[in-house]
Amino acid sequence: MKDYYDSVMESVLAINNKTTHRPKIAMILGSGLGGIVDAMEGLEEISYSEIPNFPVSTVEGHKGCLAFGKVNGVEVLLMMGRFHFYEGYSMKEVAYPVFVMKKFGIETLIVTNACGGINKTFEPGDLMLLNDYINFMPSNPMIGVNDERFGPRFPDMSEPYSLELLEIAKKAAADLGIPYQEGVYASFMGPCFETVAEIRMLHTMGADAVGMSTVPETMAANYLGMKVLGIGCITNMATGIQKMKHSHERVLAIANQASEQLSRWLVGFLEKLS
Repeated sequence: MKDYYDSVMESVLAINNKTTHRPKIAMILGSGLGGIVDAMEGLEEISYSEIPNFPVSTVEGHKGCLAFGKVNGVEVLLMMGRFHFYEGYSMKEVAYPVFVMKKFGIETLIVTNACGGINKTFEPGDLMLLNDYINFMPSNPMIGVNDERFGPRFPDMSEPYSLELLEIAKKAAADLGIPYQEGVYASFMGPCFETVAEIRMLHTMGADAVGMSTVPETMAANYLGMKVLGIGCITNMATGIQKMKHSHERVLAIANQASEQLSRWLVGFLEKLS
């Protein structure tokens, strides 16, 4: 049986053989948030199914491919569709693409997601910079024997979202006149939307938004020594705040509406980063 490191390197070799692109920046795009692909030049896609050992997306709104190209001259890798613990994947499988990205040469990771607003000053369609997280998922991508070729046994998480990248993102938003929120993201396992009592607990703990992704990738990227920027799209208000019932269809609809604004912001961020 191949070990995790060997599996990752086999995936990296396959990607290297399928593209000449060698970006240093990657983005993981959440449900309905793939609009930035329209800003890419020289687009080249590799389906997850073409990459050895790579998981496959099963959630609506996740295309399931790696997209390579340039945004205003900046080489970028887009992960169009992520993996979730609730799909039945292990945490090591959920975070697997981040390990592959690191060994492929990615240094900066931008994670986006669709999430529910807990902070009552938020509204559906708002974009939120993530400045910290609260993890309620029942496992961790680094559980098990540690491989020092990846990172340290006890990774630091005092700055999960890079303060440097946060400042660059804020300057880009200001220059473009893009309004945004900022706050703490709480991750739940899913796939159920949270209960009223759970949202009340998260609010008391200081969470501003809640979702079912992002944190495993954030933890893995920090462990691997990558800088991370996180942006959430508030697609609904959380249970007990929003009066209507939740649905994934409504989440996708709001995310699609906000995708153009998010894309403008990401393009502006890349310009300042380069």
